Amino acid sequence: MKVSYRHISTPEDASFTIKEYCQPRFTNTFHFHHGYEVILIVKSAGQVYVGNKVMNYHEGEIFMFGPGLVHCWSSDMSTSADDVAQATVVQFTADFMGKDFFETLELRKVKELLQESVYGLKFRNTSPSLSPLFFQFQPNQQMKNLILLLQILEELCQRRKDGALLITDDVRKIHYKESDSKKLASIFNYVFENYHHEVDIKTAASLACMSEAAFCRYFKRNTHKTFSQFVNEIRISHATRLLMGKENNITDICYACGFDNVSYFNRQFKVHQGLTPREYRKVFIESNAGKPFLRTAD
Repeated sequence: MKVSYRHISTPEDASFTIKEYCQPRFTNTFHFHHGYEVILIVKSAGQVYVGNKVMNYHEGEIFMFGPGLVHCWSSDMSTSADDVAQATVVQFTADFMGKDFFETLELRKVKELLQESVYGLKFRNTSPSLSPLFFQFQPNQQMKNLILLLQILEELCQRRKDGALLITDDVRKIHYKESDSKKLASIFNYVFENYHHEVDIKTAASLACMSEAAFCRYFKRNTHKTFSQFVNEIRISHATRLLMGKENNITDICYACGFDNVSYFNRQFKVHQGLTPREYRKVFIESNAGKPFLRTAD
């Protein structure tokens, strides 16, 4: 995995890009773009790291990232050989329809949406009319595809206030220098792949070719959190997913996420989520009464 700048390349006969991803799992590619990106998760579940925040993602959710916002997808490791990860991605630049296109009065709400996307947006409660728009893109249908993109942006504007989660809270904290890309990439990859086991700070420091003390300062400076805080954040986000299922009790979930002490797990979970694991599961059950209970990824 590496952190990299990715140029948004558009076809010769179009002003924006539509991509379909279908692969065994989303890999830990840590990157950013100079334009905007709207992603529909068609099929997959796992964790996404955005700026300096980590959260779970699920099938059917939509994300929007603005220019320069670093992000990284990691599908659940427990997917079977028959499973695939699918996503539809639309990418466009600020001037893809001309320099002042988003300055028009008719698009003032879209402009506000674009401004908020630099912090990252997760749309949790999308309407039945939104996701199907992503499946209507067709090759060699440039005008229809443009209209579809504008429809998607309009729908996202309507859901910006009550159906969207602002992912990061300070855009100044979420940019990484390309010169640091290899070091950060190796560290993130190590944690994503090993959070359910023991994660050793000495190993992380060696991946960055640093002493332990230098690594701690380096990691805090670049992520605005300590290495142990980052590891716990990854583990807690995974625990929230397991708590949505019935198969595992809280003690089993504690150990499955890499914690070796239930009391410490309970304390850390409350720090991150504001509830104990037991309270979190209770709230989820009550809020989803009458709906099919989610199965965990394990």
